[in-house]
Amino acid sequence: MRFRLTPRETSFYDMFAASADNIVTGSKLLMELLGADSSARAEIAERMRAAEHAGDDATHAIFHQLNSSFITPFDREDIYNLASSLDDIMDFMEEAVDLVVLYNIEELPKGVEQQIEVLARAAVLTAEAMPNLRTMSNLTEYWIEVNRLENQADQIHRKLLAQLFNGKYDAIEVLKLKQVVDVLEEAADAFEHVANTVETIAVKES
Repeated sequence: MRFRLTPRETSFYDMFAASADNIVTGSKLLMELLGADSSARAEIAERMRAAEHAGDDATHAIFHQLNSSFITPFDREDIYNLASSLDDIMDFMEEAVDLVVLYNIEELPKGVEQQIEVLARAAVLTAEAMPNLRTMSNLTEYWIEVNRLENQADQIHRKLLAQLFNGKYDAIEVLKLKQVVDVLEEAADAFEHVANTVETIAVKES
């Protein structure tokens, strides 16, 4: 790690940790959605919307701190990218839940639960990794595992698309379900973007 002669603003670490913890909350709401009937989904969507707003607040707090700090713990561009990618994850998860409710989807296709399980695992790993930014330690296994999970998510997504286009669903239902599984795939991609940004930061700080 590079030796520094100047003090660093350390509140960023706590804000990144809070943002990641909120993503875990979002992933739990996604899991809850799987087992809920249509009458309970609107309430879950409301809680997810509140979590997404909390994520927005966390992101804005990071940006405000970034704009008002003379000294930052690592490159400003990396702080911005990390905060934005964390925010993207919450946005995609909230969008998926909202679409299920808005489209009044009664039954999600088999395989969506695997998508959500991958996201839940990536959320926990990300929340565990954020505090380690303080010391830049124990991060390599994190980004390797998240990249592995994203590859797994890609495979699940392709199988889901094949299932949607096998003739079982009518055209309108295919459009609805495809939009949901595509947004969940975007959430997996956003987790990978976070991991890649963390790797970039760690390499620069080594």
